[in-house]
Amino acid sequence: MGREPDTAQSLPADSRVIAMGLAAPWAVAFYGTTPLVSERDSGRIVEVVGEGHTREVATVAGVDGAGEGGLLGIATHDRYLYAYYTAGAENRVARFPISGVPGALSLGRRERILDGIPAAVNHDGGRIAFGPDGMLYATTGDAGRPRLAQDVDSLAGKILRMTPVGGVPPDNPIPGSVVYSMGHRNVQGIAWAPDHRMFASEFGADKADELNLIEPGRNYGWPGAEGFAHRDGYVDPLQTWTPEDASPSGIAVVDGAVVIANLRGERIRTVPLTNLSASVDSHAGEFGRLRDVVAAPDGSIWVLTNNTDGRGALGAGDDRIVRLGRVTGPT
Repeated sequence: MGREPDTAQSLPADSRVIAMGLAAPWAVAFYGTTPLVSERDSGRIVEVVGEGHTREVATVAGVDGAGEGGLLGIATHDRYLYAYYTAGAENRVARFPISGVPGALSLGRRERILDGIPAAVNHDGGRIAFGPDGMLYATTGDAGRPRLAQDVDSLAGKILRMTPVGGVPPDNPIPGSVVYSMGHRNVQGIAWAPDHRMFASEFGADKADELNLIEPGRNYGWPGAEGFAHRDGYVDPLQTWTPEDASPSGIAVVDGAVVIANLRGERIRTVPLTNLSASVDSHAGEFGRLRDVVAAPDGSIWVLTNNTDGRGALGAGDDRIVRLGRVTGPT
């Protein structure tokens, strides 16, 4: 059975509910103009149909939703849905052929793309996205073992880059390896500017959450550095924020700015591409915890709340996808 939105709820005047009644959702991806949502604990892929109706497309078998693991990031490419999910002691990336029409989509047999990514109760990373180069990128956490982030032979604490079928691109920085960058604690957001600069949001430990400019083969310092370290061999972040004001998850590049969804900080933060040391907050406390932000096909900004994951205060209709009105960025 599908779920319909409860229209009796208070929102900012310039915002609109796209869908609600979602259970611990983690990511939004578009198949054409059709929104698809991953639910972390249940392993469900949900399709948003028409005026906010939802229907289950499929349940990914074997998903382990303990702690921060489960069905995490999703992406679409050609006629495939890609998913990053936890299965016991490892995280995996798989793809599923998509068939049907909007309102009646279905997924075919799973094809394993990458496995062996260390998993744990905490720090599983999980964001996947196709870059402007057509390659698939995946973010991984340190799986609660910080030393793995500095181990070039481990897939933990890294950003990975692979072909759409899981192969190693010949121009990756480490020959024969999908490792693209290392020294990460727990990256949950990646996005690209029109000039192909790559940005990533990262959870710090207790001092500094980060926005980073990602370059191939570079080391971002964890666990030797959190925030600005000014140490040879490590790349410092563009900006940092205290975890209580941030906990940045999904990000998108929209209208000349990096737009960041924040969990603990419960706000949208915008960083202009023309001044990467500046930022402005908006919508603080209006929707609760925010797990993902995406640019919709019509150019609008959608945010995905995350108040049903056991860490948030429930609001009417949670969890929801909300279409934001104008997000004013810094100048």
